[in-house]
Amino acid sequence: MVVPPPVRPERVTKFLKPYILRMHFTNKFVNAQVVHTPTATVAAAASTQEKALRLAMGKDKESTRDVAAAAKIGMILAQRLLLRDIPAVTVFLKKDQKYHGKVKAVVDSLTNAGVKLI
Repeated sequence: MVVPPPVRPERVTKFLKPYILRMHFTNKFVNAQVVHTPTATVAAAASTQEKALRLAMGKDKESTRDVAAAAKIGMILAQRLLLRDIPAVTVFLKKDQKYHGKVKAVVDSLTNAGVKLI
């Protein structure tokens, strides 16, 4: 049985940013997803754990955890967002995330692909 996510009341949702970019970096992989906050669902996601991307990177002997991999994830996520007609996102950084390295690579590749930041 699947329980649907709770729907927030209108007075709360009009003050929220509708789409938020969240990033997670592990020692092996890079993950990024865009969450639609009013419905609490994932609008689009990209990860270096995806089988097709991992196999392609394995053939070229590329790492799945460095800055170049983060830039590829940003480009893939941007393409998926534009296919779903989501033109803008808000970046959500955790306390320990600074705007450099992998975070900067993901965000810069998103903006270069045509997704605007709010």
